Amino acid sequence: MTPSYWNNATRELSGRDPVLRVLIRNHEGPYLQSRGDAFTTLARSIVGQQISVSAAESVWQKLLESVGALGPATIVRMDPSKLRACGLSSNKSTHLIDLAEHFLDGSLDTSSWSDQDDEQLIAELTRVKGVGRWTAEMFLIFFMMRPDILPVDDVGLQRAMSLHYNSGKPLSKLKIRQIAGAWQPWRTVATWYLWRSLDPIPIEG
Repeated sequence: MTPSYWNNATRELSGRDPVLRVLIRNHEGPYLQSRGDAFTTLARSIVGQQISVSAAESVWQKLLESVGALGPATIVRMDPSKLRACGLSSNKSTHLIDLAEHFLDGSLDTSSWSDQDDEQLIAELTRVKGVGRWTAEMFLIFFMMRPDILPVDDVGLQRAMSLHYNSGKPLSKLKIRQIAGAWQPWRTVATWYLWRSLDPIPIEG
């Protein structure tokens, strides 16, 4: 996202939601920017599923050390036992290889992604083993820079919204969607600041 777009989004969100107004004021600085490439971003999301951020980083670094130049071709050539030796489960090893095969055979056509709407792209990505809706949404946020993604299944978003909008008590997904309705079309930007309210270090894909 461009700085001007981000600034416009934060200005609009601040005017609509007093909670976000405080969070945006308290967490000025870096904003969401796309990094890496499509394969690496999706691979990192698979590695990080259902484990802590620190554990995911440890596994990721071991994987990079093992494969050298990370890419679909290097992953496909690796013996699954070497992937498991990096700390990946059997399922994640299989999913990572399946992802690499989709890139190599053209099943994932990156050239068409900019023309697809959010739901179309999510549907394409979730055909890959191990890529569920949450992983696809993280990809749309961190790589595609889609501005209006609301990852209601994300634990961090759920925690932040219960803290700031319901005195720490859990909120239903329906209620989260209702609150977030006021944020459209900048729900990605709002999510970013809610994440940062839990961890002030900017989140990267």
